[in-house]
Amino acid sequence: MHDRAPDSRTADWRARSLRHVWHPCTQMKRQATMPLLALARGEGPWLVDMDGRRYLDAISSWWVNLFGHANPRINAALHDQLARLPHAMLAGCTHAPAVELAERLSALAGGALGHCFYASDGASAVEIALKMSFHAWRNEGHTNKREFVCVRHSYHGETLGALGVTDVAVFRDAYDPLLRHAHVVASPDARQAGPGEDAAAVAQRAAANLQALLEARHRQIASVIIEPLVQCAAGMAMHDSSYLRHVRALCDRYQVHLIADEIAVGCGRTGSFFACEQAGIWPDLMTLSKGITGGYLPLSLVLSTDAIYDAFYDDDVARGFLHSHSYTGNPLACRAALATLTIFDEDDILARNRAWVAQFDAALAPLRHHPAVRHWRRTGMIWAFDVAADARFAQRYATAALARGLLLRPIGATVYLMPPYVLDEATTAWLARETLATLDDALEAR
Repeated sequence: MHDRAPDSRTADWRARSLRHVWHPCTQMKRQATMPLLALARGEGPWLVDMDGRRYLDAISSWWVNLFGHANPRINAALHDQLARLPHAMLAGCTHAPAVELAERLSALAGGALGHCFYASDGASAVEIALKMSFHAWRNEGHTNKREFVCVRHSYHGETLGALGVTDVAVFRDAYDPLLRHAHVVASPDARQAGPGEDAAAVAQRAAANLQALLEARHRQIASVIIEPLVQCAAGMAMHDSSYLRHVRALCDRYQVHLIADEIAVGCGRTGSFFACEQAGIWPDLMTLSKGITGGYLPLSLVLSTDAIYDAFYDDDVARGFLHSHSYTGNPLACRAALATLTIFDEDDILARNRAWVAQFDAALAPLRHHPAVRHWRRTGMIWAFDVAADARFAQRYATAALARGLLLRPIGATVYLMPPYVLDEATTAWLARETLATLDDALEAR
């Protein structure tokens, strides 16, 4: 455990940060009573603070880091691109990284999603997908289709359009008067299974709830947006892949677009590169961000079908999709993404991850059988469990984790692990042991 007091340099950086930096997803008055982690560098799966203490980044820095901090191959690609073209506008121009990335992502989607629109962050991608859906229907003469559907407890970002399809009260409620409200349908969260039910039965029930809404409102509904397989901000709520097949069939039947938000679950997190692959379906629009650059640079994108792209292809400028960001398709970010995809290919990451999962599952067995653990679950490279605890559990757990050299931030009463794909056997075993020990620390501190 870390027991050295921070030196004056660390204390100074913390004080300066609290004085001038407004930290995300944070009540700043509470943060003032909790020491910030003042970071100096990253080394593979580790973050190193200004006093030289090391912390295992077990949540991949908000789910973005895939192949470790300061990865030599991604570094090399960025150094090369920096000397060539750091940035240029994409309106009226193009460049190799943007073209090649769009081509490779289309190929990964089997050509089903052939067009790529670039943005900067996940919420921006969701906004783009919602606008594309509405505008495509409008261009096709379906001007009444202006409503959206999201799943209970879904999270799709915190800009106003994205909040409109987000059902997490702590993020949404303060801005409720500003929002265009979506229809909220039942979640397929497998934790809701009753006696004699399995995850597929819960998925069927949730799909029936969606069907009833579409039957009544399909002429007004533009799209349904879902987080395939795992609703991450809802406490890693996992569902059976059959739900995706049900939703795809219902969207086809009632002429409604399906938007798959793969921002958190794409890039191998669920075991396949895209989560939708596990259901054998493709959406009309897919959002991607977070891990796509390997945790290096802000980049998001929306992949669309030919049908949606064609709805905008016209002589009339007003029928085009005129959304834009200054850094759309930034060459450095696209080059980082290309390097990330190359690592997937050259190292056969998906197969390697499957072997590593078995190793980590075995190491986690003592934690899985801990008497305080409820609803143990895993999808691909995401592990989660719930703890019956008070409202301060998440803060106590996170603090206890830092004391043991772990960066772990529970979502309420849900502890989750989403590590980068680069842990060796010794580090894997250590992470399992320390996650268990941290749980005991947090429970004892009540």
